[in-house]
Amino acid sequence: MEQGGKAALGWAARDASGHLSPYSFSRRVQGDGDVTIQVLFCGLCHTDLHVIKNEWANAMYPVVPGHEVVGVVTDIGAGVTKFKAGETVGVGYFVDSCRTCETCRTGHESYCPQLVPTSNGVDLHDGATTQGGLSDAIIVSQDYVVRVPETLPLAGAAPLLCAGVTVFSPMVQYGLNSPGKHLGVVGLGGLGHVAVKFGKAFGMTVTVISTSPSKRQEAVEQLGADAFLVSRDAEQMKAAAGTMDGVIDTVSAGHPVAPLLELLKPMGQMVLVGAPAKPLEVPAFSLIAGGKRVAGSAVGGVGECQAMLDFAGEHGIVADVEVVGMEYVNTAIERLERNDVRYRFVVDVAGSKLGVDSA
Repeated sequence: MEQGGKAALGWAARDASGHLSPYSFSRRVQGDGDVTIQVLFCGLCHTDLHVIKNEWANAMYPVVPGHEVVGVVTDIGAGVTKFKAGETVGVGYFVDSCRTCETCRTGHESYCPQLVPTSNGVDLHDGATTQGGLSDAIIVSQDYVVRVPETLPLAGAAPLLCAGVTVFSPMVQYGLNSPGKHLGVVGLGGLGHVAVKFGKAFGMTVTVISTSPSKRQEAVEQLGADAFLVSRDAEQMKAAAGTMDGVIDTVSAGHPVAPLLELLKPMGQMVLVGAPAKPLEVPAFSLIAGGKRVAGSAVGGVGECQAMLDFAGEHGIVADVEVVGMEYVNTAIERLERNDVRYRFVVDVAGSKLGVDSA
């Protein structure tokens, strides 16, 4: 790291066990366009698990996870015009990109070939490994920081920086945000439950599709979904065939796609935001016969993320979270692997003693 960088304290994984423990390191020197942020809360995402356990074979240990960051600006560089000290801000999945390619120029930075993830990326400034939000402070270019509305509870807002924009972006891009349209949400986890909230706020009819009949009550009574389908119930699925304008598929485990395509109206749109490890089978006739479309979507651009937060602020939308201290983080990771959380863990970073490993 550069000499004179900001001393930082976080929790890092050192190997593929994924176990996190205290880690002292240096943040880069704050540049003219940089914002220094004291981290208040940071969400835990399945992507963090993949990284710290080296399941994608790209971990650069030691690595501090966390890319659903909410904090307060403590210092700004001389050239910063978008933020000032004391403002509440957020940092999502990435902290930099090339800024010159077509995707960057059109506000789709998340598809930049040189995207720099907030955690386990390569800093374009100094070549160092980027360290994420499970740390006391983070330094980020102002162009990759977003403003968090004052109306939102900060712990609940943190997962919106990844889970929220991941479902909001394709809903807007593919017109699945129109009042009166019918949206299907496949999977009721960290992504799915936020998709239900956005869909209802857009004025849509929302149906949750799940393999778990036990989730019916929380989908309808707690989250406000209009209907619930058990995807393994052939009769239920058949009765709902051809009724939906769009389907957001948030499931990251292998699952049959053809029955989901049957739910779409002609010219309907299915968007994959979950990432199963093995290929999904899409019968060509299921698409051709109804003029249906399948697309993928990853996170969203900085502008999309800000638009999502502004919309969430107007409608009071936050993720349903379980807030934990850093000393509990390894247990939280084990529970997240078992999907034992409703619906997102958020670490109270500022309220934790980062130098004490009692996990």
